[in-house]
Amino acid sequence: MSVLIVIPARYASSRYPGKPLVALKGADGEARTLIRRSWEAAMLVNSADRIVVATDDYRIRVEAEGFGAEVVMTSDRCRNGTERCAEAHAALGGGYDFVVNLQGDAPLTPHWFVEALVEGMRADPGADIATPVLRCDGRALSGFLADRRAGRVGGTTAVFGADRRALYFSKEVIPYTAITYANDAPTPVFHHVGVYAYRPAALAAYPGWPAGPLEELEGLEQLRFLEAGRAVLCVEVDARGRQFWELNNPEDVPRIESMLAEMGIA
Repeated sequence: MSVLIVIPARYASSRYPGKPLVALKGADGEARTLIRRSWEAAMLVNSADRIVVATDDYRIRVEAEGFGAEVVMTSDRCRNGTERCAEAHAALGGGYDFVVNLQGDAPLTPHWFVEALVEGMRADPGADIATPVLRCDGRALSGFLADRRAGRVGGTTAVFGADRRALYFSKEVIPYTAITYANDAPTPVFHHVGVYAYRPAALAAYPGWPAGPLEELEGLEQLRFLEAGRAVLCVEVDARGRQFWELNNPEDVPRIESMLAEMGIA
């Protein structure tokens, strides 16, 4: 089964304009842009047949083509990364069995997260979309809670049923727990990792669905699938000792650089 990975990237982020071109220093001290690090993460995925960067900004196009990425130009009317992936897939002529949305702000995404999504979709033909969830340890949960106290959103959390079908996603930390956990202790909170694998039919239909009130309130594109009654499969993944964080705010830059240094990633 063929897999297309699309890395959607836009310059006009409301929380952090220009972030795809932000430089992140690795363990060797070399600075590489966020979009380049995201593309390098995608290149490690074993099941990928084709990888493209989808953007509406020529500054991002120049940067991406400069390090050898294939770029698909999309319109500036795309309201989120899923709509940009749908437009990119159509522009390429379709024909892929699965389309993966590897967000351009998650350069620490391990390749096995994406591979697990593809396997999850193959095993569950009733799922329209699959997305990874990562059980937070105490350290990650403390980071999320500290961000919320400071008025920032550090990441998205997910709750799901026994069948692994998503119940809800939120920028708040859910479910609520009053327990204080040790840094390496598991918690009942799952971090939603901003990666998606879609069946092409569901992806093509997505831009035509109206954004519902939950999507509008939370600002989370995946909620449109839930509000449309579509099945969203949550695939629990194992970090295997890897730290994971998304770049959502300027304050995340030193945090991610510290993680790159600790993990020895150049």
